Amino acid sequence: MYPEPTRHAPAARAADVHHPVPLAPAPVVHPRPVAPVQPHAAPTVASIVLPDGRVITGYAVSPTQPEPLAAKPPVSRAAVNVALGGVGFLAVCGGLLLLTTFIAALAAFIHQLVILAAVIFGGWIAVQVFSAGGHRGGTTVNIRKAVIKRNHFHG
Repeated sequence: MYPEPTRHAPAARAADVHHPVPLAPAPVVHPRPVAPVQPHAAPTVASIVLPDGRVITGYAVSPTQPEPLAAKPPVSRAAVNVALGGVGFLAVCGGLLLLTTFIAALAAFIHQLVILAAVIFGGWIAVQVFSAGGHRGGTTVNIRKAVIKRNHFHG
């Protein structure tokens, strides 16, 4: 199933040989001798007695104060009033725009209602006029010829 391994003669290849180059040793730095310096003031040592009788002694650490925030430049009253006046003016202009839009829409709606009423009323009148000749029953009065059907008067 697998091919038989074949032995080949080693081919002559050019081989690059790399030899490790040692690094120069790091220069030795001799630290300066530390001279003991006395602090300006001796720190206070605090001791705490725990309820079980143990005593813990240590230096009192003053709490760190946060950096003061950068002082904000004061805003003048005139600038605040101008800004508020501008906002109020824009609000009034927007309200007037909405009001005029509403009035125009209402006027258009009323105009459409008037046209609808005229069409309906005009149609009703047209039906009355054109259908009057279609009814032959009921009372017919023709004054010019003096014909009155109901009383059977013929002139």
